[in-house]
Amino acid sequence: RRRSHRPGRRWMQCLAIVGTLAAAAACASPTAERPTSSLPAVTEVSETPPPSLPAATASLPTMPETTPTPDTRLSPDDWQQWPVVPTVSARAREIYAAGKAMGNDPTHFSKVGDCQNITEAFMGIYDLPGRYALPTGQEALQTTIDEFRGSFGREGMAVKGGFNVASVLSPMWADPDYCQVGETPLECELRLHRPAFVFISMEVWFEGRTPAVYEGYLRQIVEYTISQGAVPILATKADNVEGDHSINRATAQVAYDYDVPLWNFWSAVQPLPGHGIDWARDSDGFHLTVDAWNVRSYTALQSLDAIRRTLESPAS
Repeated sequence: RRRSHRPGRRWMQCLAIVGTLAAAAACASPTAERPTSSLPAVTEVSETPPPSLPAATASLPTMPETTPTPDTRLSPDDWQQWPVVPTVSARAREIYAAGKAMGNDPTHFSKVGDCQNITEAFMGIYDLPGRYALPTGQEALQTTIDEFRGSFGREGMAVKGGFNVASVLSPMWADPDYCQVGETPLECELRLHRPAFVFISMEVWFEGRTPAVYEGYLRQIVEYTISQGAVPILATKADNVEGDHSINRATAQVAYDYDVPLWNFWSAVQPLPGHGIDWARDSDGFHLTVDAWNVRSYTALQSLDAIRRTLESPAS
């Protein structure tokens, strides 16, 4: 189903996005449509200590002392202070260059996620000329819209209502009409579309699993995406159904550890009424308001634009 998206307050007064977006009717509540079987195991980190290195001998040359490059990034504990639009690291440049050498299309991006990422609700409007208007002074974003034409409204293999971090790693959830036998939704999507960038946004909190398990699955998604030469763009979420923001904290930790972009959607909706949560719709605080849907698509476009432009420019 679709519903008409009225112009929002605050953010939408400057975004001026018009047209129709889905009302996330396909978006399951945090307790519905949750795949629970045939899930891949989380890769465990061995606790066995590494073998000791041989002692230095007199025959080895003395290496000059070096000063390591200081890490000026904010820590994952400070994820709420991270910018909405991410900066691009040297690591992202390496992944992007490797992907181009592997044959990835620099004009393609993919989405990996649940109902909050279906085309009717997330960025699909940018494949509908005449249905949106960019804010005054932001007309340059049209270049990125033109560059990625076709990806915004594409029905990908790794997006479905009820998906979570485990589902996209399980072949049982792959579409047999498009995916090969034994292929996961993530593998299928990256093989078919060959994207240079992948938005990874898993909003659904699945009951009975710890943030550590969530983080373990997310790491597997990020590692596979990087192995295919696509730059992961991780996203924080607006809701806090787990009660302590531990999922956003875990997502920031993964982005930090792999040095990949994090689009801080949580921060973007903080100025909105109810912080972008549609409390009138449900008491769980999971569903977004119309204003938040529009902020979500617009700030994702801003992030894609900033990352694309940086990676296409020479490294300083």
